[in-house]
Amino acid sequence: MDINRLVESLHPLERKAVPFLSRCNNLKELMRLSQLSEAEAMRALQWLENKQVLKIHAEVKETVRLDNNGKVYLEKGLPERRFLDALRMKILTMKGLTEATGLSSDEIAVCLGLLKSKAAILIEGGVVSITDHGKKILDKEWLEEAFLKKIAGSDLGPDALTPEENFAFEIFRKRREIVKLDVDKIKRFELTELGKALVDADIEPKETVDRITPAILADGSWRNKSFRRYDVEINVPKINRGKRHFVNQATDYARQVWIEMGFKEMEGPLVNTCFWNFDALFVPQDHPAREMQDTFYMKNPARGKLPDHKLVERIKEMHEHGGKTGSLGWQYRWGDDPAKKIVLRTHTTVLSSHTLASLKGSDWPAKFFAVGHCFRNEALDWSHLFEFNQTEGIVVDPNANFKHLLGYLKRFFAKLGFPQARFRPAYFPYTEPSIEIDVFHPVHKKWVELGGAGMFRPEVVEPLLGEAVPVLAWGPGFDRIMTEYYGINDIRDLYKNDLSQLRSMKQWMR
Repeated sequence: MDINRLVESLHPLERKAVPFLSRCNNLKELMRLSQLSEAEAMRALQWLENKQVLKIHAEVKETVRLDNNGKVYLEKGLPERRFLDALRMKILTMKGLTEATGLSSDEIAVCLGLLKSKAAILIEGGVVSITDHGKKILDKEWLEEAFLKKIAGSDLGPDALTPEENFAFEIFRKRREIVKLDVDKIKRFELTELGKALVDADIEPKETVDRITPAILADGSWRNKSFRRYDVEINVPKINRGKRHFVNQATDYARQVWIEMGFKEMEGPLVNTCFWNFDALFVPQDHPAREMQDTFYMKNPARGKLPDHKLVERIKEMHEHGGKTGSLGWQYRWGDDPAKKIVLRTHTTVLSSHTLASLKGSDWPAKFFAVGHCFRNEALDWSHLFEFNQTEGIVVDPNANFKHLLGYLKRFFAKLGFPQARFRPAYFPYTEPSIEIDVFHPVHKKWVELGGAGMFRPEVVEPLLGEAVPVLAWGPGFDRIMTEYYGINDIRDLYKNDLSQLRSMKQWMR
């Protein structure tokens, strides 16, 4: 960079700092020499680093310092010395010790323990006396006292202490507020070749205008002033802008896509009865998915209320013998107690059962979607979570058919960045025909499985809607899409809340 152009671009704070850069190498010294405040000096260094004038290094230094009580003891003497001094003249009771020494009850207790361990005092019949050994040590400077004097006003670290001083330090750390270990962050810097050339340049501490304001334009004070050059090529510090969590960005985009396709959002609670989560979807009451190994059941309350009696009867008949659909049902005796159990929803399809039960004949054709959390009793590992995101959709239309289902899915995944989709036959308890959805990853060049879809069985639709109207349905998981997009290999990283990850994660854009 041209030195003259660099000099013209210097901020007033940088101009004050530059003349002293060759005479010091840390923030504190720069503050002392330049008379800049800590904030001003640090700002000047950061700007100069952006201009490649210098490089800043942060060092962490541990320093042993006096704490509040340590400062008092350095001035008035250690409690144990004052304790012994009081005993030199006469034998004292516990109460007399407090009055003679001015020590607190806690300090008295500490002194009793320390001095007794050193054989400096004798306690008999509720009175305390000094021993001959105690009188001898009173005439000497103690290791602990020498240690307090040494660290007062010094910047010694733990590594600089002798074994004896370290022993005293550890003793004091067990007592209250005598010494402390401070951790100081030291900012050091070194000049680059450009910085050395800048220091040698003739820099005048002249006043420059670095900000155009309405006030100076109005009063004309900008005339005959020097303006600081703005260098548009200079490096600027990276700023981590505020943004939504990347998982929320992805789910918000999915909502936007469905709304653009004319769908209305379904919303509902995370906690439901088994009636809505399983029974209304024609899942038999002895199905393995309803066991504790797959489902989270609520403990309190453990049971909920069933809906309208007529709807319950229709669901019961469908399970037992197929109702009026011509189906055989599941051929067992349906019970309302299993249906009352409360669960964390295992899929967003529970919202579809609620929605279908609320519709009237005049409400369709209709299209609904949902994006939300679901819960399964899974063992946590790199590919499984017990909480996951699912996107749900239904289309209620007397004229709907299987080709329409494929069209909706292709359109949705194309908008998510997967223009190629394929469908494979599959089985699900509440749809027939059913399919698995695969999309072709444009970067990894491979097919990725995303979830299932199909047409709701008459055993699901007729009890809820009142007649067997075609209903297209899908519910692929959304976490797989997010991990592929963000390049995440461990699905647990979606929610680890690592600040560096959150700051560096790219914006969701399709």
